[in-house]
Amino acid sequence: MLQIELIQLGILASLVVGLATGIGAIPVLFFKTISHKITDSALGFAGGVMIAASVFSLLVPAIDAGGILIAVIGFVFGSAFVYILDKHVPHTHIIKGAEGPVSKLSTVSLMVLAVTIHNFPEGLAVGVGFGSGDLALAMTIAIAIALQNIPEGMAIAFPLMSVGLRRGKASLYALLSGLAEPIGGIVGVLTVTFMVQVLPLALAFAAGAMVYVVSGEVIPESHRQGHELEATFGFLIGFITMMILDTIFL
Repeated sequence: MLQIELIQLGILASLVVGLATGIGAIPVLFFKTISHKITDSALGFAGGVMIAASVFSLLVPAIDAGGILIAVIGFVFGSAFVYILDKHVPHTHIIKGAEGPVSKLSTVSLMVLAVTIHNFPEGLAVGVGFGSGDLALAMTIAIAIALQNIPEGMAIAFPLMSVGLRRGKASLYALLSGLAEPIGGIVGVLTVTFMVQVLPLALAFAAGAMVYVVSGEVIPESHRQGHELEATFGFLIGFITMMILDTIFL
């Protein structure tokens, strides 16, 4: 496949995957609130999908292509990247509260920024997948990220309503929060397409970023309301789902 076609596919896929947050926001149009058990289970599912995708679709190919040292370096840098964003970009998590430097931005803007920080590495993973030229790998990553974006959209839409936004605006903001993914997708697909030798490093980088997000934010958020068991079962189902997808596509 031509480089330009891979780039176009990578950008389009990351856009579609990012807009999957809008699917998760649909319930906000019909319900004022949703059970914390459902939200926590959904977040657990998202975490399971992301961890499995990081291991099977990103880290394993990175090790196969570049060796363990390159994979470790990429993984560490990916984790450090999100850590730096968390420390230096003002944002507010749903339950955990504000992080980063003090800001005069509205609560809504800070909540959207928090999701945006987490969506960038996901888009990066999709872009790297398509830039590799392995369409089976790329589709597996894209489907995995889309699946986990659905509960993420729900997890941002309902809290936005709780801080005063109307249904339409809450769902729109949740949808737009996914638009950081095409940005990450563009960066990922262009980098790997034109510098193919960095593919193992890029795969591991995306894995490190996603694992950091799951460990530092998704799992803690899913456990804070006292529904650890539901969140854990959601995680296991998400992990198994991704295992099956890997078997089908790879």
